[in-house]
Order: sequence, then structure tokens, then C-alpha cells
Amino acid sequence: MREHDVELFNRAQAQDEHALELLYDRYEKLLFSFSFRMTKNKFLAEEVVQDVFTKIWSRQRNFDESKGKFSSWLLTVTRNATIDMLRKKKETPYELDERDALHDLGPSTEEQIEWKERSEQVREAVGQLTGDQQEIIELFYFKGMSQSKIAESCEIPLGTVKGRVRLALKHLRNKLSQVNERGGQDDV
Repeated sequence: MREHDVELFNRAQAQDEHALELLYDRYEKLLFSFSFRMTKNKFLAEEVVQDVFTKIWSRQRNFDESKGKFSSWLLTVTRNATIDMLRKKKETPYELDERDALHDLGPSTEEQIEWKERSEQVREAVGQLTGDQQEIIELFYFKGMSQSKIAESCEIPLGTVKGRVRLALKHLRNKLSQVNERGGQDDV
């Protein structure tokens, strides 16, 4: 059996996929359970096993038959790979914290709620404008159309569009300032 393992190892290092599969089938469970005992993490243990076989395939590991049994050597390689993986994963929480900190740069929950309330106030104030003004505000601010495009699509002069936008904004400013003075949106 021992010689057979060595033969498979040598064939795997010579890029014989079948030999690597046989070695994998023979030792995968042993290496996984060995690594799992050290990591207590299924995913890390699987990564370690994959890493060990990748190193065998890419000839990053050399086995010297005169120094002991193949299975002992393979377990030593697995132990070292597990220790390396655990060291790498210790650095990961820092990276995760840093990544999470970047997400914290966005608006807070309070800011989102405040923004939503302000949006509702604006929508309600727009709802109190005349039909023409509502249409112009909708096209200009909510659909992002230029004043020229609005004039073209509504078939009205550009000056009329500008006048309606200016008048609508004046009405909105008055209505929203009334809301702010009263401290609520009930009287918009």
C-alpha cells in the first residue's frame, strides 16, 4: 500500500489526473477530519484539503520516502497548511471590519427615515400644485428631463416651461416652509 501511494504521488506530480483522483479519494476524508479537528470549521477544512492537493499537483511539495511513511508526510503537510490557513483567517476579521466600516459611511437609519419623511412632504406639496405645474415638476425633477425636452414633448414654448418651473418651485418653497414652521406634515 505504501509503495502504491508513493507511485500515485509521483504520477500526480507528473500531471496524471487519474493518480491525483485516486490519492484524493484515498486521503480526502482523513485530511478533512484532521484539519477539521484543528479549525472547527468545515469550510476552512475543505479549503485546506484543496490546498494540499493543489500543492501536490503543482509540485510544491516533495516527498522523501527515506524519511517516513507517505500518510505521515501527508498529515504533516495538512497540519502545516491548516496552521497557515488559520493564520491567514486571523487577518480576515480586520479586512471584514474595514469593509464593514466602508459600508458605515452611508446614511444612518435615522438619516434614511428623515430623508423618507422629507420625500413624502415634497410629494404631498407637489400634489397641491396645479396640474400644469405638477406635470412640469414631475418631468423635470423626477424623470430628469431637460427644460428643452419638456418644451418639445409638451409642445409649449421653452419660456413657458421655465416660468412654470420657477412658479412651481416658489409654491413648493412656501408650502414646505409652512410645514417646517408647524413641525409636521399634517397641514401641507
